[in-house]
Amino acid sequence: MRFIADLHIHSKYSRATSKDMSPENLWRWAQLKGISIIGTGDFTHPKWFKELNEKLQSADNGLFMLRSDLMTNDIPDLCKAEVFFILTAEISCIYSKNGKTRKIHSLIFTPNFADAAKINIALSKIGNLNTDGRPILGLDAKELLKIVLNESPDSMLIPAHAWTPHFSIFGAASGFDYFEECFEELTPHIYAIETGLSSDPLMNWRLSALDKITLISNSDAHSPKKIGREANIFDIEISYKSITDAIKTKNGFIGTIEFFPEEGKYHYDGHRACGISMSPKETIKNNYLCPVCGKEVTIGVMHRIERLADREEGFRPKDAPPFYSIIPLPEIIADVLKIGVNSKKVDKDYQDILNKLGSEFKILMDIPIKDIEQANYSLLAEAISQMRKGDVYIAPGYDGEYGKIKLKRTEDK
Repeated sequence: MRFIADLHIHSKYSRATSKDMSPENLWRWAQLKGISIIGTGDFTHPKWFKELNEKLQSADNGLFMLRSDLMTNDIPDLCKAEVFFILTAEISCIYSKNGKTRKIHSLIFTPNFADAAKINIALSKIGNLNTDGRPILGLDAKELLKIVLNESPDSMLIPAHAWTPHFSIFGAASGFDYFEECFEELTPHIYAIETGLSSDPLMNWRLSALDKITLISNSDAHSPKKIGREANIFDIEISYKSITDAIKTKNGFIGTIEFFPEEGKYHYDGHRACGISMSPKETIKNNYLCPVCGKEVTIGVMHRIERLADREEGFRPKDAPPFYSIIPLPEIIADVLKIGVNSKKVDKDYQDILNKLGSEFKILMDIPIKDIEQANYSLLAEAISQMRKGDVYIAPGYDGEYGKIKLKRTEDK
């Protein structure tokens, strides 16, 4: 069975997240987006763990479903579908190793509440799990992996947003140059990395060291509307074991849905305080200093990959699964209408379009352009056609500033 999964989101108990991040809203928005499996996020937080226990019920496949009495009837008919939850969490490890401060974020997937509780008990002895849905622990990432495997052998740890400068395994500011430097003898238990919004598989394929692992993509959403901005495509039966097996073996893992990486907020180098964005070549030319204030710039993902790559741009490994670069539908609607993406008009049109055509991913990826035109959305059809071709203008993101993306045809008009 082919389905889409977003395995990294956050709850309302994480910093800078929407109060609308509840199981009910995640269930609803997953259907609007066309997502079959959504991560719970933050199972380490006691209040969220309790809420998940109360509102989810076992689906007997290592996954969970929203209790039927909490389901609402406000889903467009063409979007209605089953939604499963997978227990997930993100841990921030800050520690010193090999003479350098490391700040590594990791995703954890676990098959049941009992195993999640064991992991929580072990982690609560190291740091406070109550302060943030994504707890910060003074714990070596290797030791975190050891705890996860000891408490729950069927759980999985995956380095999160692997190239983000400040909080990732390969980040320029606090990461490592290779897996073994971080996880040592436990490296064989790392089966995947999350590529993050500022990189895509094409960029990651430049490193031969990543050939054996799976490149997954997730939204890292802090609000319901943002789920699915990146996601994974599987063709397997729906179960926890099938998902983790597909990630381990690549069998049944058939691709990812990606941001255009330039739109990610750490793609280029730069200094946001001075409004300076630079390509890697420009950064080197300026001796890694901001030309305005003279301070060191933040080294972005493109630069970091260039530094570690052992292959030329454009290399594609044999049998690598495809990826699909998208622009979220509300952004396309806003671009067509030349108004802000958070306007009420965009929200209304978004709901109207879903009512007529189906889920967001179906519209962005599957419905023939002529069918979108015949539904009286000619400009939208043209814009989606341009997106599918990758025919876009992008001012790359840098130093925490999202890139700005425009569709060429709508921009020309």
